[in-house]
Amino acid sequence: MTEAHDAEDIDGGGFDFDDWDRLKPFTGRVASLEDVQAKAAVFALGDTQRPYPMDMELPQPAIWWDDDGEKPAIIVQAEIHTNSDDEEMEVYGLILPDGDGAVALSEDVDLVDATDATWRKLVQDYIDPSAADD
Repeated sequence: MTEAHDAEDIDGGGFDFDDWDRLKPFTGRVASLEDVQAKAAVFALGDTQRPYPMDMELPQPAIWWDDDGEKPAIIVQAEIHTNSDDEEMEVYGLILPDGDGAVALSEDVDLVDATDATWRKLVQDYIDPSAADD
């Protein structure tokens, strides 16, 4: 099933733990630069070989481990790309609670259920940083 969306179909907003599943995934094919420019996809990689879309249920709650620690995210795009060393990389397009997008490799992401207490606390703290002090 291909779900490429027109720009007006993408709300571009963030999420909280009650409405994350409204985010529209990009599935069915590898994203192009035009898809990213239309805000239908988070990323498009042009310097890899044999890319293909990952068979994964999307959107998917996740915890992303970046340089600043763990962050709540929703995976809306999942592709497999082969690098110049002939290694396959699972690449995710993420949406953060504030609506920003990010790109991460699968080893930097933990898939979770939307009822996961850690993920829900991370979402709450991201939306309301003063809640983290409580």
